[in-house]
Amino acid sequence: DVCPESTTRKEHLEKAISITTQWAERCQRSHNDTGQHLFGIIQGGVYPELRKLSAQQITDIDFPGYAIGGLSLGEAKPVMWNMVEHTIQFLPVNKPRYLMGVGSPEDIFEGIARGIDIFDCALPTRVARNGALFTYGGRKNIKRATYKDVMEPVEVTCGCYTCRNFSAAYLHHLFKCEELLAYRLATVHNLFFMNNLLDEIRASLRENRFLELKNNFINKYQTTDEDKRLEQKLRSKQGKRETASPDF
Repeated sequence: DVCPESTTRKEHLEKAISITTQWAERCQRSHNDTGQHLFGIIQGGVYPELRKLSAQQITDIDFPGYAIGGLSLGEAKPVMWNMVEHTIQFLPVNKPRYLMGVGSPEDIFEGIARGIDIFDCALPTRVARNGALFTYGGRKNIKRATYKDVMEPVEVTCGCYTCRNFSAAYLHHLFKCEELLAYRLATVHNLFFMNNLLDEIRASLRENRFLELKNNFINKYQTTDEDKRLEQKLRSKQGKRETASPDF
């Protein structure tokens, strides 16, 4: 698919949708691997009418599942969720709906509440390498001096290899020394956290108590400051723009 930035002009988004649809048709004609499912990707930026147009074009091709792309690219979260809610109504309910590039713990809950089935995101591993560890109270920046003498694990109730074997103080020390083990142990913890969280969510869905779990989690989880999040997104985009080829 063609995935423009959220601030891309409408006429460029219209061209992106056209190319994405043409590629989707060509992909389906060429796809012959019975061991894989090919999903169509919906674009349209933050324009509801373009999201509807793209969804109609892609669902007409009749894929086994559908992905919502082009979000979480720097737009405010209320805008992102408005686009998800608007787009998902045009997708069949009997096929998987996949939200691309979204994967923070709180966003997993918000996406599922809106009907999303599948997520993917490098966030858990990326923030781990920067010293941010997920806990049920929010992210902990293990580089902060407050963890220098904490002899308990990052999260006492966590059963991951990192928390079972190492203290927060030791992780703090590893990051301060820039030891490669720091990045591995933090990554192990965050991936364990996400897998465990998804297991809890699946159980809550089967037992019809998802909203209860969601509310309990969101009430305790301290999310990242929205202004800081958008600022980080902007810096990341600027860095990519310096090395990217010109826009079509």
